[in-house]
Amino acid sequence: MIYKDLQISTQQASKLALEKFGIAGKAALLPGEVDFNFKINTQKGNYILKISRPGVDTAYLDFQQKILLHVGDTDKVTPYPRVVMDLEGNAMAKFKDASGRERFVRLLTWVEGRVWSQVNPQTSVLRYKLGILGGKLTQALLDFSHPSAHRDFEWDVAQSLWTQQYLHLFQPEEQEILAYFQNRFQKNLPIYNTLRKSVVHNDANDNNIIVSHGLKDPQVKTVIDFGDAVHTQTINDLAVACAYAILHHKNPLDAALPLISGYHQSFSLWEEELPHLYDLIAMRLVISVTKSAMNKLKEPGNTYLLISEKPAWQLLKKWYTIHPDFAHFSFRKACGYQPHPEQKAFEQWAQQNSIGLSELFPSEIRHKAYPLDLSVSSTWLGHQQDFEDIHYFNYRIERLLQKHPDRIPAGGYLEPRTVYTSPTYDQIGNQGRESRTIHLGLDFWLPEDTAVHTVLDGEVIIVENDAGYKEYGGLVVLKHQTKAFEFYTLYGHLSVQSVTNLKLGQKLKKGDRIGYLGNITENGNWSPHLHFQVMLSLLGNKTDFPGVAYAREADIWKSICPDPNTLFQLKNLGTTNSIANKELLAQRKKHLGKSLSLSYNEPIKIVRGAGAYLLDPYGNKYLDTVNNVAHVGHEHPAVVKAGQEQMALLNTNSRYLHENIVTLAQALIATLPKELSILHFVNSGSEANELAIRMVKAATGQKDIIASEVGYHGNSNTCIDISSYKFDGKGGNGAPEHTHIFPLPDAFRGKYRGADTGGQYAQEVQKLVKSIQKQGRGVGALIVEPIISCGGQIELPKGFLSQAYAYVRKAGGLCISDEVQVGCGRPGTTFWGFQLHGVVPDIVTIGKPLGNGHPVAAVACTANVAEKFANGMEYFNTFGGNPVSCAIGTAVLKTIRTEKLQQNAKEIGGFLKRGLQQLAQKFPIIGEVRGEGFFLGFELVDTSLRPLPDQTEYLVNRMKEHFILMSSDGPDHNVIKIKPPMVFNKANAEELLCYLEKILGEDYMQIR
Repeated sequence: MIYKDLQISTQQASKLALEKFGIAGKAALLPGEVDFNFKINTQKGNYILKISRPGVDTAYLDFQQKILLHVGDTDKVTPYPRVVMDLEGNAMAKFKDASGRERFVRLLTWVEGRVWSQVNPQTSVLRYKLGILGGKLTQALLDFSHPSAHRDFEWDVAQSLWTQQYLHLFQPEEQEILAYFQNRFQKNLPIYNTLRKSVVHNDANDNNIIVSHGLKDPQVKTVIDFGDAVHTQTINDLAVACAYAILHHKNPLDAALPLISGYHQSFSLWEEELPHLYDLIAMRLVISVTKSAMNKLKEPGNTYLLISEKPAWQLLKKWYTIHPDFAHFSFRKACGYQPHPEQKAFEQWAQQNSIGLSELFPSEIRHKAYPLDLSVSSTWLGHQQDFEDIHYFNYRIERLLQKHPDRIPAGGYLEPRTVYTSPTYDQIGNQGRESRTIHLGLDFWLPEDTAVHTVLDGEVIIVENDAGYKEYGGLVVLKHQTKAFEFYTLYGHLSVQSVTNLKLGQKLKKGDRIGYLGNITENGNWSPHLHFQVMLSLLGNKTDFPGVAYAREADIWKSICPDPNTLFQLKNLGTTNSIANKELLAQRKKHLGKSLSLSYNEPIKIVRGAGAYLLDPYGNKYLDTVNNVAHVGHEHPAVVKAGQEQMALLNTNSRYLHENIVTLAQALIATLPKELSILHFVNSGSEANELAIRMVKAATGQKDIIASEVGYHGNSNTCIDISSYKFDGKGGNGAPEHTHIFPLPDAFRGKYRGADTGGQYAQEVQKLVKSIQKQGRGVGALIVEPIISCGGQIELPKGFLSQAYAYVRKAGGLCISDEVQVGCGRPGTTFWGFQLHGVVPDIVTIGKPLGNGHPVAAVACTANVAEKFANGMEYFNTFGGNPVSCAIGTAVLKTIRTEKLQQNAKEIGGFLKRGLQQLAQKFPIIGEVRGEGFFLGFELVDTSLRPLPDQTEYLVNRMKEHFILMSSDGPDHNVIKIKPPMVFNKANAEELLCYLEKILGEDYMQIR
């Protein structure tokens, strides 16, 4: 039959609904493979009309109706479609189509919601919920039976080997993949056929799953379309759901695990079922691509049959790269079983067969271990520059050996490490970039050429020169056999000569020498040591085996690779456990003030910084777009070195002569206009602004300060008094008597809007000047940031600052530029923010970015202000300008200059701003992109410019889930601020834009 001749029009469908069921409504076509489906929209409710093809088996239709009745009776909570009887009381009605062929029509209740394919994002939480529902449905169908369920059906995974006869339809590369899965399935068929069976839904594809309309936390409501239900192996239903739910994911195995976990929560999976799941998921995809290939020829006009062909092939190719054993162990973990079935057996065996270090290193007199911490948070490991200097690292190991002559520095099992800096340790996962950091073996640090001996009888199954940066170098893997199981031991970082002396299949006796520790040039560029690892499975590896795992897979890998110390039983080599976040939160609440806040819905613990990244205890790297205080990059080596060296020498106050304070002063003044020639050093931006106000009072004799709405200038009493962000916010009491606030000069959503608002906002400053004068007082100062940070990265309108400065100065006041956040090259085109506006302030305040986070800050002022401030009352700041702080500040300024970070801010900040503007064109939720250099922001609003703080919070937290740290600001908490370390590079900017585009495309971020 020609597909076109079988089709039913929407007008025909509406007529059938009315004539057969008494339902008056408008029909809309829906997709379907077998039936022709229509949504019937009525004023009282909606329905789905299902029209069969000619010659359909009526027993099969009865099967579909009966199964719906059964699940509806068994599970009254889940809104499965309900059967609607026709006008004659039948569950099915008959009619004749235009060709005179008899066809059947059924009417079901419509379930409101969205189909799975329309939901973005399809998160792990949503997949878990899908698993919960799938397990409930399997449970509901366990006792259901119908003769038509026992049928020959091409979409039944148990019958999938029919696909073998169609391999010729595919290209050779595709044939290889299909045959691989077909052969595996066929080989395991005898055991598979013994698994439990039941009637299953068998078609939880992304157009048969109904999700609620809620966009922020959607719920999986139900599944529809029981047309593919069949009696088969029960686990097939889970395999089908997985096959569709993990489409479009970079790591499909990781995507499958929440679904499996949820399914097992509702319907317990048996351990003997799980080894087959990998193949069953694949075989459902094999059926899908084979059917697509066949149907291209059979019904080229039926696009529904081709809808999942491309993503199915993409998934098959990824699935092909996953080892079946690793998938199996992952499935077991998802179900709460021990990932590797032999883990407990090995641990019990090892307890009875302990080994001494003297057996591993018989030539050594050291028979005890010295715990060496090389974890992410290790203080011994120190700065990244130190551990990347292999010769310095090796020197420190040698010192440890000298200091502890009876012990071997050792450790590292399950230790999260950051020493693996080769890009081969990284990948892009479902949630962004991730790195392998979890160390799976024990390291023993000894001199090169130390002899290494086998600790058990074994057979050589891998012997390889694993050359390359941060690889194993000389590598040997031995297989060991016990009465109950087999396992493997790995010896890494041996000399090249060691591996050339061994042969595959060679049998070694306990105590035989394997080889010698390799030197730096041949062992993967490491300080000489032995990496010793135990494995219960090789996962198909024949020339290598991972020694480091991804943190999210740690529980699986620690089962595959159990603790080698189970063999050695060295009492002081236990794995180090940091304090859990939950416990840290409890301790904070107990000991710290309640006014101290934490970022993100789920706070993160940070233990290390490096450049543009912050690292958590597991070595996960978060791209930092927020922390402008780490001005030249987190823990910049030049800054750290300057502080360490001076701290070891002297740190005292500025009442003594010292070169450092003068050196910093000269370097800082060189960046400023000639009018700003005098400096006072302090410890923070708050202290700087506090001192600036004190200078104002001394120089002018006035107390009245003019400041911006939503401005923030520090946390001291005086600073709070001039910070609208604080006194107009929660817990505030409004502006004090001598503080005068002008409207936030926001040309996008402020009091005055548009391109030429600078003069209007300046007039607001003039109004305040006159108001102060009317009270018989004079103006002390105007203080404002050149880009207002807490106000929402507000760029001052053109002409505003110069005109406002003129009004204030005419009234006898001073002008303060708060550069705590904006200055030191961050604007890109200029070094200081005030230079963007062509003005020269009387006072400039500079904060901790000058010290890259170290407590150093400064106040720069004119000679006139400095002269009046020196009125006889000494200004002394105990540690303002101390040698350590000054050494650090000088290093920061030098780094900005030598690494051309101001130019970087201009170029990369410009690139980033243009990228954000392009996103604004695509996503109307971005109302405005603003800022300069690395001081950017974008504001989220609806079509009426109403702020969207909930969407802003959602975006910030979703970006964190993708390992990118962002934060919000602005009076309505709807502005995303971007103030990264100045080493932020183009690749960082591209990554940020990539994931912003992804999250901005999600359902909750669409404005309607």
